[in-house]
Amino acid sequence: MKKSIITVVLLTMALTSQGQTATDARSSKSNKKMTKSMKQFDPHFAHTVFFWLKNPDSEEDRKAFETSLQKFLDKSAYAKTTFIGKPPKASRDVVDGSFTYSLILSFESAEAQQSYQDEPPHKVFIEESEQLWEKVLVYDSQGVNL
Repeated sequence: MKKSIITVVLLTMALTSQGQTATDARSSKSNKKMTKSMKQFDPHFAHTVFFWLKNPDSEEDRKAFETSLQKFLDKSAYAKTTFIGKPPKASRDVVDGSFTYSLILSFESAEAQQSYQDEPPHKVFIEESEQLWEKVLVYDSQGVNL
């Protein structure tokens, strides 16, 4: 009886281990695919922008803003990585969810970020969208070598 129980336990452990290995392999393939399509965040310079739209409940304004922003980012020669976000439902008092959109970009240098500021697609985005926002707040950061 003890031998049977031990055999069942060992067999179960082996099957579970094989199933986990297969799951890990699938997950690993998925992660590799995702990594190939993702750009690497450049730690040299981060540019974080928060936008407060005048009419945040207007689907038309949101669509116009998102379309203009995406068009600009698709044409930017300097932004290495891009992230467009909306605030999640705040879960803690220290989380500021008052903005309508956030934009986080990385650059290889402060000079590249300045070139981004001056490039035509950025100027077109501002021209197309500035009437949609009431406030913009920017935080720029240079990486720290620890």
